[in-house]
Amino acid sequence: MMAASRGRVIVVGAGIAGLSTAWALEKRGFAVEVFEQGPIPNPRASSYDEHRITRHAYGTAEGYAYLMPQAFAMYDAMFRDIGADHFARSKVIYFIREDTGWYEPSARSLSRLNSGFRDIPLSDIPERFPMVETAGLTRAVETDEGGMLFPIRILTDLVVALGNRGVTFHSDARVTAVDPDAGLVVANGREHRADRVVIAAGAWLEKLTPVLSRTVVPSRQAVMYIAPPPEFAKAWADAPVLIDLGVNSGTYTLPPRRGTRLKIGDHVFTRAGDADGDRIATPADVARLESAARLSYRGFDRYQVLEKKICFYTVTRDTSERFAVQPWGTRAWIVSACSGHGFKLGPLIGDTVAGAIAGERSPDEATRFAAGQMDLEEHVAPPAPQPAE
Repeated sequence: MMAASRGRVIVVGAGIAGLSTAWALEKRGFAVEVFEQGPIPNPRASSYDEHRITRHAYGTAEGYAYLMPQAFAMYDAMFRDIGADHFARSKVIYFIREDTGWYEPSARSLSRLNSGFRDIPLSDIPERFPMVETAGLTRAVETDEGGMLFPIRILTDLVVALGNRGVTFHSDARVTAVDPDAGLVVANGREHRADRVVIAAGAWLEKLTPVLSRTVVPSRQAVMYIAPPPEFAKAWADAPVLIDLGVNSGTYTLPPRRGTRLKIGDHVFTRAGDADGDRIATPADVARLESAARLSYRGFDRYQVLEKKICFYTVTRDTSERFAVQPWGTRAWIVSACSGHGFKLGPLIGDTVAGAIAGERSPDEATRFAAGQMDLEEHVAPPAPQPAE
């Protein structure tokens, strides 16, 4: 590790937000310690998954669409750094059944980004995507920029790389108290001090601070890993990411790729549950998802369910689905991911917070940037973090 002349930072949480922040801080010459309540990486963390979608099209959340080129570039920098590329690039296909307000803002932002997209004739769907239920389809849109990230592999390689550079990891170290003005955390009953503290505890954030209790809330979410009927196996093996935008049929589906399973989920937030609770998916947890999947895919009842999984997101109490990133006291920062944005934008948001700690941008700018509140013209792509001299 480079000589740490810029101070010491404690990062609470070893998901994608915490590890990305640690990566960006270490590159800037800070000494970093990461505290995680379980193993590192932690299988109970929201970040821990086989694969996750990333994309440029963002519907009404246009501010996040304008962040995506920088998010892709930051992942490229991270992959160069860890020596492995855990991103399967693919097109993303959107199947529209009702007017959800997605198309117009997506077309506008994709056009401004010069990111390719086009309509697929509905008559082509049965041949190109024989597993898709065509009843009720009103439009199909193919976008060029997107694909699948492989979280478990990213987290594992990032931990190895950071450890090799001198980042200190504290596994099975549950943080129970934070003093944001003293730069102090209490983990397993012991006090630890640093010049700065970053809280990136995901759905456990509310257990450490009430600062964002009116803004964000844990949300118990269910996904399913499934095996398709044999007649659809090749179609799924060749498929890109598929997203159904029906009101009742809304699902997102990641095909099997690089040794992963076929995965399906929905985007309806429960805004309920305790992150310390179990990860056992009950029939009630998956009822809406199963119903939606039957409307999205032909013969869905013949798919074999391999696993029903529960994870916890942190989402806003309103419908804005934005990151809540802000300073806390005089020495701490809170990094609260929102929804599935967390993994897509993790390295970029981590770099943003690290940049604010290093004095490269103001706290207000970092907060607005992370919340997707900047228009395209306000974005200046930051350089990828470089090692400190």
